Amino acid sequence: MGYREVAEKDHHARTMSLGAEKPNTKTSPLPPSKKRTSSWSDIWLKNTTPLKNVIFAMQLASPKDSKFKPTHKTLIPNWANIDRTSLLSDEILLKILAKLPESQGKPNSLVCKRWLNLQGRLVRSLKVLDWSFLQSGRLISRFPNLNQVDMLYGSFISDQNSGILLSYRMFSFHTGSEFSPKQRVSESNFKLLPPVVVDRGLDALASGCPNLRKLVVIGASEMGLLSVAEECPTLQELELHKCSDNVLRGIAACENLQVLKLVAYVEGLYSSVVSDIGLTILAQGCTRLVKLELCGCEGSFDGIKAIGQCCQMLEELTFCDHRMDGGWLAALSYCENLKTLRFQSCKRIETIPGPEEYMGACPALERLHLQKCQLRDKKSVRALFMVCGAAREIVFQDCWGLDNDMFRLASTCRRVKFLSLEGCSVLTTEGLESVILPWKELECLRVVSCKNIKDKEISPALSTLFSTLKELQWRPDTKSLLPSSVFGTSIGKKGSRFFRKTRDLKMLFDDQNLLLDFIHR
Repeated sequence: MGYREVAEKDHHARTMSLGAEKPNTKTSPLPPSKKRTSSWSDIWLKNTTPLKNVIFAMQLASPKDSKFKPTHKTLIPNWANIDRTSLLSDEILLKILAKLPESQGKPNSLVCKRWLNLQGRLVRSLKVLDWSFLQSGRLISRFPNLNQVDMLYGSFISDQNSGILLSYRMFSFHTGSEFSPKQRVSESNFKLLPPVVVDRGLDALASGCPNLRKLVVIGASEMGLLSVAEECPTLQELELHKCSDNVLRGIAACENLQVLKLVAYVEGLYSSVVSDIGLTILAQGCTRLVKLELCGCEGSFDGIKAIGQCCQMLEELTFCDHRMDGGWLAALSYCENLKTLRFQSCKRIETIPGPEEYMGACPALERLHLQKCQLRDKKSVRALFMVCGAAREIVFQDCWGLDNDMFRLASTCRRVKFLSLEGCSVLTTEGLESVILPWKELECLRVVSCKNIKDKEISPALSTLFSTLKELQWRPDTKSLLPSSVFGTSIGKKGSRFFRKTRDLKMLFDDQNLLLDFIHR
């Protein structure tokens, strides 16, 4: 037997003897002071009862019959099946939902009832299409934080099961099969809810949404608007259809109203009257108006004068298809802070302008816009430009009757910096040149769809004026050759060199066709 084999047997015998012996503290040869202190591992291994209980509980919770055991275990059972958003408070979840794009609003509301309620609290603007949804109170409970409500389309009595959608002016509603395309739209096709029903809806809306800031309504009475004025002190913008002098008593209580649109008459649909009485009531009650739009309203000098004297903060005034009596235009001089004057779809500007010595100008006026208006009376157009003599911006869009003689009346406005002509098919290059050449402060010019303004009629003086402009948009017709080189460029840089070169070439070439061919290249 070798030395290595004897050593292994000796080591194995000593190991077996040590494992079999039990420690005896009484006969231990070591003194008490030199005993080995117990470690954490000794304590853990000796006291194994709690550990056994934990292992036993885990074995009971684990599925016994499952063939596939999870690779890892979590402290919370069924963690994958728990809605983790339920651990978030409503305030935190509202902040998260508010950060998402608006297109995600409807999908988010379909997740669960809690998300439906939270998403409804984020909605601020709404159009009422079903009046019963408002009258039953579901709208307020569903959207408690609304501040902009449009009740216009929900006020129609229409056949929702009909597939025929009738659109007329600014309205669209369903109609029955008895309506013929050749039939003229009248009040018989246009049915509204009774004023009593509209007032009940306004009362419910005002009590449920005290922070309302914008409201669009049709067919309301004085009492319904009074409830809104009392319950919604923050109301700032109101669009009122089918209004009259009596109805205006209700909105006179809206002291903080700043933007107001009144629609009194719509041809073929409804006709109500707003006269000087209603305009005076409005002016005395809503003194903080900044923007006012009068559509189909009647009145005269006294009504406009009252608005100018009482509404001293008024900056923008719009007339749409107005029915004012003669002499009202002179009252605009009382609007001392008026900056923008608009005319839309007006068949006439003024019937009897009155003596020119009584025509005062609006000192602060900056912008005059005329859209789809008939400019056929020279006296009324002359009076208009006299009132707007301080205008810096003049816009004509699709105006009938604006020929050279009518446009020359605008020469009284000598401080114009921006001129826009669109759809003025009667105006020629000669008429344009005769007016804008004396305007020394002109900086921007826009000519679009004016078929009688030709490139070949541009004179050297007009091309020189073009070279000094800061902005030029020149598209009088589809055959114009200048847009390819000028449109979209800065006239003060590239445009000035372009027109200077054009002017020099025109002096060298007598044939205008050669000049246009060169510009086209």
